[in-house]
Amino acid sequence: MTDTPDSSSGTLEEPQVEAMFDRIAGIYDRLNSVMTAGLHHEWRRRAVKLAYVGPGSRVLDVATGTGDLAFELARQIGPAGQVVGADFSEEMLTIARRKAGTGVAGAQAAPIRFEQANALLLPHATNEFDAATVGFGVRNFSDLDQGLRELARVVRPGGHVVILEMTTPERPPLSTFFKLWFDRVVPVLGKLAGDSDAYTYLPNSVRRFPGPEQLAARMSQAGLAEIRYILTAGGIIALHVGTVVA
Repeated sequence: MTDTPDSSSGTLEEPQVEAMFDRIAGIYDRLNSVMTAGLHHEWRRRAVKLAYVGPGSRVLDVATGTGDLAFELARQIGPAGQVVGADFSEEMLTIARRKAGTGVAGAQAAPIRFEQANALLLPHATNEFDAATVGFGVRNFSDLDQGLRELARVVRPGGHVVILEMTTPERPPLSTFFKLWFDRVVPVLGKLAGDSDAYTYLPNSVRRFPGPEQLAARMSQAGLAEIRYILTAGGIIALHVGTVVA
């Protein structure tokens, strides 16, 4: 393991990723809103719909970060259900818990438990949840295939695994915009916010991540079935869903 992160490669060792998210936790929400013009909330709502959960469901949100997808799930499920938000960054979880304490999910939302956990070795029983989600986190897994197998393992047969992730558009003008925005603007925003390395890593991590068809194939290899994906935002955002089989 190298001592100095190489953000330009789009690949970091697991402790480096954890340290990076600890560093940027305080600016994460603000920069998400700036970089997506606030649209990330709508993308998360679409991900929740693909999870096919409702009153009384029990759902795990992996790589929950500051909790935005967990809050959307809690609103969908209602007070009879439960959401567990897991992340290995304790600083991110601190902010998620703080937001939960303000009642951001709403009075009729499911209770949420935020816990520190490694996505590659989840501390949950097999078939424990009705669904599992990951929003903008799966590309940070140091072992994608192991992470996908863990997501499938903790969901009951017939339940769903949903992945919301950025992807690289292949056709202009969106491909041109993506390159300009993520290669030029995003690192500058990160520098202004005090962490240029993290926001240099971001576009490079998207670029080296498997495309939508390749990710669907990897989900199939992890034991999921009936996999489909939806591209939105001009091909910059991909939503994948797969069903767990017995």
